[in-house]
Amino acid sequence: MAVFTPVSLDDAAALALRLNLGATLGLRGIASGIENTNYFLTTERGEYVLTLFERLGFEQLPFYLHLMKHLAGHGIPVPEPQADAAGEILHAVGGKPAAVVNRLRGGHQLAPSTRHCEAVGAMLARMHLAGRDYPRSQPNLRGLAWWGETVPVVAPHLAAPQRELLESELAFQQNLAGSAVYAELPRGPIHADLFRDNAMFEGDTLTGFFDFYFAGVDTWLFDIAVCLNDWCVDLDSGRLVEERATAFLAAYDSERELTHHESRLLPGLMRAGALRFWVSRLWDWHLPRDAHMLKAHDPTHFERILRERIANPWHYVKG
Repeated sequence: MAVFTPVSLDDAAALALRLNLGATLGLRGIASGIENTNYFLTTERGEYVLTLFERLGFEQLPFYLHLMKHLAGHGIPVPEPQADAAGEILHAVGGKPAAVVNRLRGGHQLAPSTRHCEAVGAMLARMHLAGRDYPRSQPNLRGLAWWGETVPVVAPHLAAPQRELLESELAFQQNLAGSAVYAELPRGPIHADLFRDNAMFEGDTLTGFFDFYFAGVDTWLFDIAVCLNDWCVDLDSGRLVEERATAFLAAYDSERELTHHESRLLPGLMRAGALRFWVSRLWDWHLPRDAHMLKAHDPTHFERILRERIANPWHYVKG
């Protein structure tokens, strides 16, 4: 992610030795993203990612780190936090909370095919099932409550048509979340940010999901909707590519069958997924933080997706 906090090679090397990772051979800042400070850390034992957390505190981070440990222990390919001699996986660098995880093999698939979407859909379902017995709980910190707090802050920066859309969609989502049908949706730990650049592939083979630092307990359907809005869209128009979306959900459904309520509320939750990232990108665009290599994402992308989801609601039909 963007580098907000410089880390010296000496500090990184000291942490690597404490984690029994051997001598440090290299340290390189990662430019993408806007939330945390990330570095590629190369040691005698292999390739790792060092993360310093810029917004999350020591009290919140055990949920994310232990979730990754839990999923890795259940055979889900995710980065595993590295522990020190006392078994601690949450560390400190420069006074900030930090973690070191193993670096996944492969690269991003930024132009996914139906095969890539099938792989992500199936693994997402397995991840949801693996998280059912995870004992810790923490809400989705970028969920409905955060939208309600943030929309009034960003709305004054918008032209009237965007402001009206933002406020009307927030009201729609608040009403939906208060419905009896919504209350019946299955819930558990979700990734909540599983975009194309948060998964790794070698060819058509999925090698893992990473960046769990927006995870929280929420509806599994919201996780599905976030994925559909990224993996299965035309990036220029925001239009859903139905062949990819159908492949994604068929693969998911083969691992964990969608409930009737999930199928019914999918169009509304796809709107929720678009709203969540429109709001967060508006926040980062209009109220940016200082950082080396910081690149805020264009918020109009998710405005287009939201307008598409409202104008052309999509229902999954099993084959």
